[in-house]
Amino acid sequence: MNSLSAIFWSESFWLPPNVTWEELEHPPSGEEYPKAAHLLFCLPLAVCVLALRVLFERLIAKPCAHVLQIQPGVSRRAQPNAVLERVFASTTSPDPRRVEGLSKQLDWDIRKVQRWFRLRRNQDKPSILTKFSESLWRLTFYTGIFIYAIRHLWVSPWMWDTRQCWYNYPFQTLSHGQYNYYVAELAFYWSLMFSQFTDIKRKDFLIMFVHHLATITLITFSYCNNMLRAGTLVMCVHDAADIFLELAKLANYAKYQRICDTAFVMFSIIFFITRLVIYPFWVIYSVFVESWEIIGPYQSWWLLNCLLLLLQALHVFWFYLIARIAIKALFKGKVAKDDRSDIESSSEDDTDIKGKTRKKSHSNGSEQLQKEGNGFANGGTQDH
Repeated sequence: MNSLSAIFWSESFWLPPNVTWEELEHPPSGEEYPKAAHLLFCLPLAVCVLALRVLFERLIAKPCAHVLQIQPGVSRRAQPNAVLERVFASTTSPDPRRVEGLSKQLDWDIRKVQRWFRLRRNQDKPSILTKFSESLWRLTFYTGIFIYAIRHLWVSPWMWDTRQCWYNYPFQTLSHGQYNYYVAELAFYWSLMFSQFTDIKRKDFLIMFVHHLATITLITFSYCNNMLRAGTLVMCVHDAADIFLELAKLANYAKYQRICDTAFVMFSIIFFITRLVIYPFWVIYSVFVESWEIIGPYQSWWLLNCLLLLLQALHVFWFYLIARIAIKALFKGKVAKDDRSDIESSSEDDTDIKGKTRKKSHSNGSEQLQKEGNGFANGGTQDH
């Protein structure tokens, strides 16, 4: 066990040349350097965050939704059918051949079988009230943590001169502001990782899972080797856009279309500036170029840059989705349906008992706007 620990915490991997763990174990009197053990507090704190979220949604989000006249809503339920339920348990979207077989077995029209599976899938989808509560919680966290970050970074020299991130590295003192910021962000993203399996299921579930995993890995990694100055910049940059994304979602659920469109435009602009301009040309440039000039590359330095570039690739993908929504909005005059929408289209003709059909109209609002969301992250996003 000791040998595995020694291999994992190899100084040649984690630290620049000629720096040892022993030197970091003995900071100057009255000062402290980051230690991996500090982050163990994040796991029980993540559970507390989940509990706080439940209380927030019940005591604050739902009353707000009531004031905005957002109703829970009840999905149309599929008629009970034991045969189709057994098939649904194995596959929620059977292929055409199997649908045809079920049609013959039950003596149902093919469209009736397809409609049953569509209703059955939507039956388990969360209501607008649930989605409103989730977005209000994220908006509250992103706004609070962003304000805290700006107050901390505004008086920090490395915000105005990123080369300060690398002077005297890794012998940089851990401040209370840095520790609180890191622990809060890491606990929040652990809670997102846990709740992703119970929250609204979206088409980019796997991508968001990779994003949260990369976020947690990057936050933990940067803390362990004392890259906190660069890490605080990365997190702050990512939180900025998520505020307006969640605001756009809330306006959409409350059917305030103009506010929704305005917030989404603001989100798109801030996302582009922070994640496609500031992040690559300011933060990544500092981590890759300025740190190379001041301390030189080493093994964990390469891993850090790979993680940052992975997040940048996700930013490009998400901005592609955002641009699609924005282009549709220019032509339709409103924010279009999100490409990650968690609600299936129900605009197909529904067959009634007599075999007649009727057309269901499309909703004017989007069901779910693009996350970073998120987060990112939620900020993205969603997001570091």
